[in-house]
Amino acid sequence: MTNPTIGFSRIVLRSGLVAAIVTFTLGAATLPNPVADQSRTEKKTESVVLAGGCFWGIQAVFEAVKGVSSAVSGYAGGSKANAHYEIVSSGTTGHAESVQVTFDPSQVSFGQLLKVYFSVHDPTTLNRQYPDEGTQYRSEIFYTTDEQKRIAEAYIQQLSSANAFPKPIVTKVAALQAFYRAEDYHQDYLLHCQQGSPLCTNKRYIDAFDVPKLADFRHQFPQLAKGGN
Repeated sequence: MTNPTIGFSRIVLRSGLVAAIVTFTLGAATLPNPVADQSRTEKKTESVVLAGGCFWGIQAVFEAVKGVSSAVSGYAGGSKANAHYEIVSSGTTGHAESVQVTFDPSQVSFGQLLKVYFSVHDPTTLNRQYPDEGTQYRSEIFYTTDEQKRIAEAYIQQLSSANAFPKPIVTKVAALQAFYRAEDYHQDYLLHCQQGSPLCTNKRYIDAFDVPKLADFRHQFPQLAKGGN
């Protein structure tokens, strides 16, 4: 996301932006279920790190998914020494703003998480998500098991073969080396803004991009949403 100290006029409404978001949302709603997915398992806890632009909205979405026990905003792809928001925001550290998703695979499969992931961000824009630009906003799946790698690569191939998106998918798939938790004020940021917390310093961004993203998830996946059907 844009630095909270930067005015809203810097991040919205460039020509065609709203139309592009609407077009993407309509397209994402038709994504197929993954052909390759996890086998039934007895294990109760698994984690993956997903990068898809600003972590505020991605965190809010996955926190709302049934079977997800936690969704934590943070940084992956770079070193611990400079895993700090102000430095990561420069786009020079190698990090991606990411969310560590811990889930129960007996309740929600990794493939279903991927379907949500590809539905709530644009995997066809290189180092960019809507108004945010830089390598820290790239689309990347940081897998923690060989099975996750297999399923992620297969689903990207499936979506590409089906021409699910109007442009090629640029999402990277890489092994997770380390995940660094973001600063406390970045955790549950959308909730802070909805509650009027002083921790929320960029409510206009949240209202423009992340509140609709969470609403779109609940509309597209009522069966996967906590408190849903």
